[in-house]
Amino acid sequence: MEIRVEHITRVEGHGNIIASLGGAGDKLLPNAVFQVVEAARFFEGFLRGKSWKEVSHLASRICGICAISHSTASLQATEQALGLALSEQAQLLRRLIMNAEIISSHALHVCFLAAPDFLGLKSVMPLIEGDPEVVKRAFRLKKMGYDLAEVVVGRHTHPIAAVPGGFTMAPEASALGKIQERLVALRGDLEATVELCRKLQIPDFARPTEYVCLRRPDYYTFAGGEIASSAGVSVPVEQYQEAIKEQVVSHSTAKHARWNGDSYFVGALARVNNNWRQLHPAAQQAMNTLGLRPPCHNSFMNTVAQVVEMVHCVDDSILLIDQVLALPLQEEWEPEVAARAGQGVGAAEAPRGLLIHDYTYDERGRCTRANCVIPTNQNLANLDADLRAFLAQLASKPKHEIELGLEMLVRAYDPCISCSVH
Repeated sequence: MEIRVEHITRVEGHGNIIASLGGAGDKLLPNAVFQVVEAARFFEGFLRGKSWKEVSHLASRICGICAISHSTASLQATEQALGLALSEQAQLLRRLIMNAEIISSHALHVCFLAAPDFLGLKSVMPLIEGDPEVVKRAFRLKKMGYDLAEVVVGRHTHPIAAVPGGFTMAPEASALGKIQERLVALRGDLEATVELCRKLQIPDFARPTEYVCLRRPDYYTFAGGEIASSAGVSVPVEQYQEAIKEQVVSHSTAKHARWNGDSYFVGALARVNNNWRQLHPAAQQAMNTLGLRPPCHNSFMNTVAQVVEMVHCVDDSILLIDQVLALPLQEEWEPEVAARAGQGVGAAEAPRGLLIHDYTYDERGRCTRANCVIPTNQNLANLDADLRAFLAQLASKPKHEIELGLEMLVRAYDPCISCSVH
C-alpha cells in the first residue's frame, strides 16, 4: 500500500506524508517520512553583517507565531556575547511575554488545528455552527496572549520594545493591573477548555523516546536554564553542540537533529514530562483531570500537555504581575552598550519546544556567524519514527483511516514548518 498525503492541512507551512506498507504479520514493513517541501529562507545568512542592534528584530521575523521566542533567544545570545545583564524587573517581564506567547500559540493549535481531529471534524468550521462558544473561548484565549504581549513589549508579532539588556519602554502599572484582572477572569474559559479536552478521543499509541527541554531548579522555565533530558542527561546551553547534532536528509528541505545520536522529542509534552513538579497547582490539577501521567510516551498527548501549560501560564502570569508591580517601574530601560567581539548562545522554550540562537560578533558589534536550532527540526526524526510505528499499528485499517491517523499524528506535534527552513 502506498500513501501520499500532499500539503497536509491544519499545520503551519507545507509538508507531505510519504508512506508505504508492505509484507504481512511478523514481516510487516512500514515506512513513513514527513517531507518538508518549502524552500530555504536563509535567515542565518541574513543575520551576518548586521549590527547587534538589529539582530533580534530580524530574528523574530523567522516566525509570526513564535516571534517572541525567537526574539528572546536572540536577545539572550547577544547579551551573553556583549556581557550584558538584565535587571530583576526585566527578567520578570521576559518571563511574562514568554507566557503570553505560549497561551496564544497553544490556543491556536489546541482549539483550531488539533481539536477537530479528536472531535471527528474536518476543520473548526462546523464548530462555529454546532458549538460557537467553544470557538469564542478559543478566540478569547488567543487574544489574551496577544494583549498581554502588547502591554509589555509593544506587540506580539515581531515585538519592538525588547532590546539587548532591557526594554525601550516600561509597561504602565495601570495596564498591567487591567490585564491581570482579565487573566483572573479567564480562568473560567480555561476550566471549560480542560473539560472539553477531557472528552477528546486520544488515540491509544505509545513509543518510548527521550524528552528534551530547558530546566531550572527554581521555576518552570520557558527561557534560560540547562538543557535536560528525561534520561537524566544535562548540558549547559553554551555546550548544546556536544549533545545536539543537526544533519541534512534527502527527503526534506528541513534539517533533522539527533540528541546524543538518537531521535528525541521537544515541546509541551517534553516540558511537562520533565518539569511537571514545577507547574502551578492549578495546572497539576488539570494534568490529573486530563489523565496525563508523566512519563507519558503518547505523542498525541502533546495537545493535552499544551492545555496544561495554558493553565500554568495564566496563573503564573497573575503571580508575575504581582512581582513586577512590587518593584518601582523604571521609565526607560534601554542600556548604554559598548560594541565588542564575543560569542553567545541563547535558549528559549518556544511553544513547539527548545529553540537555540548562537551568534558570534566582531569588535564592531557586527554578527559574523549565526546558528539557529529550531524545535520542529529537532522533532522531525522522532516524528518519522512515530509515523512508522503508528503506521504498523494502523495496518489493518482502510486506507482513508490510515491517512487520517498519520495526519493526526503530524498535527499533534504542532510543527512550524516555515521555522524549520529558517
